[in-house]
Amino acid sequence: MDIKNLLTFIQVAELNSFTKASQILGYSQSTVSSQIKQLETELNCQLFERIYHTIALTDKGREVLKYAHQMTKLTQELENSIQDTSSIHGHVRLALADSLSYSLLKDKFAEFMKMYPHITLKMIPAGTEELFRLLNHNEVDMILTLDSHIYDTDYIIVKEEKIAVRFVVSANHELAQKDTMTIQQLIQYPFILTEKGMSYRRIFDEMLAEKSLEVQPVLELGSTHLICSLVEQGVGISLLPEYVTQQSVIDGKLKYLHVEGFDMSVWKQLLYHRDKWVSPQMEIIMQYL
Repeated sequence: MDIKNLLTFIQVAELNSFTKASQILGYSQSTVSSQIKQLETELNCQLFERIYHTIALTDKGREVLKYAHQMTKLTQELENSIQDTSSIHGHVRLALADSLSYSLLKDKFAEFMKMYPHITLKMIPAGTEELFRLLNHNEVDMILTLDSHIYDTDYIIVKEEKIAVRFVVSANHELAQKDTMTIQQLIQYPFILTEKGMSYRRIFDEMLAEKSLEVQPVLELGSTHLICSLVEQGVGISLLPEYVTQQSVIDGKLKYLHVEGFDMSVWKQLLYHRDKWVSPQMEIIMQYL
């Protein structure tokens, strides 16, 4: 069995298109069709249903896809075992919640680039709904979410972590001296928040709506690092994940607020589609993340 035919089959299956697969692989469409036909003849089964201009995997095709992933992975592992990991090359597309970008890159990425100089990474910020659209259309290789816990058999969870989300103010803010307060009292003060509809901001708005409450922030922006900096300066109150604020709280620049009846957390999850072939460069990026 020709491994090239299996690789072509994986691309067609992931993209649901002979045309797109031929463009990515650099083959003519007739070559791609011929390779799939060879594979179907060799296995004596139909891999795709062809209806008008659309294709879909048959039941046998889905079964073959699982084996194709395993076989190509074993082939790649054999090649990797006899070569220096620094020679691994390729491009990886990661879509993620915008607030995660800074924490992923600020400390270790320069060291990572020295170890793997031939791996390139494209990071695409998006909301949760858009993350899964990109993943389902194979426009990205994996996603890193920050939202409610997601479990779906269509996706492989590489790693997940529960993260507390806390109200914070400057250590010099008048509220920093209060032991506790109600959410009704808190929302009377100016807020700086991430964009409406984005992960934990959406969850916060939903929690307020259940109490017939609403907050109108004086500023909305995507950078949690910048929000944290502005709150340190006393510009307003914010609601941020602990990983963003923890060091500033330790340094005495920020103070967590205790709000009666308010307990909020989100999940950071790294996922890829179950039908996705995990390339060596994708495996390395996942380890880094």
